[in-house]
Amino acid sequence: MILEVKNIDYAYKTKKSKKVLNQVSTQFEEGKFYTIVGASGAGKTTLLSLLAGLDTPMCGSILYNGEDIQKRGLNYHRKHNVSIVFQNYNLIDYLTTEENVKLGGSKSPQKLLSEVNIPHEAWTRNILQLSGGQQQRVAIARALASDAKVLLADEPTGNLDENTADEIIELLWHTAHKLAKCVIVVTHSKKIADIADEVIQIKDGFIERNSQIHN
Repeated sequence: MILEVKNIDYAYKTKKSKKVLNQVSTQFEEGKFYTIVGASGAGKTTLLSLLAGLDTPMCGSILYNGEDIQKRGLNYHRKHNVSIVFQNYNLIDYLTTEENVKLGGSKSPQKLLSEVNIPHEAWTRNILQLSGGQQQRVAIARALASDAKVLLADEPTGNLDENTADEIIELLWHTAHKLAKCVIVVTHSKKIADIADEVIQIKDGFIERNSQIHN
C-alpha cells in the first residue's frame, strides 16, 4: 500500500465535542481509483485534507510508504508525495496554460497538455481564456507534472457540464490504471463512484468500504 490511515479522530476546533471522523482506518494502493462519498458535512473533504497533509488529526496517524507523514514533515509530503486537483481549479490567473503546468513539477508541460487534450494554440494563452473544462484538464496536467504517486481530487467535476465531466472522469481513471497512480476522489457523482475500484462511504464519522468488480 502507498497510503494508510490508522485510527484517526478529527473534530473542528469550534465543535471539539462532535467528531467528524471517529477512529477511521483505511488503506490505499497504487494503480487504483478510489472515491470517497457521503452526505454533505460527513467529512469527505476533511479526510482528503488529512491525506494531503493540509490538516492534522486529533489522534492517530497517516502513513506514506509506512512512514508517518508528520515525521518527515507535512511540507515535504505535500511537495513530494501528493498532488491535488481542486473543484475550482486553483490555477494562477495571470499565468499562461504552460506556466501553470510548470508549477506542478519538472515534467514537460507540452507533453502533459497534449495528453489531456489541450490544443496547441491554447498553450500560450492566459489561463482565463480557457473554458471551465479545459481549465480542469490543465489542473490535472499540473498535478501530473509532479512525480507524486498519489493524486487527490476534491469534487473535480462539480462545476462542469455532463459531457466535460465525463472527459475528466476518463482522464482520472486513465491516471490510475495506465499511469499507475493512486487516485482518490471526493465526489457526489454516482457516475464517478460507479467506475471506482473501491468506494469509501463516510457516515456518522465512520467509514465503510466497497470493492467493485468491473468487466
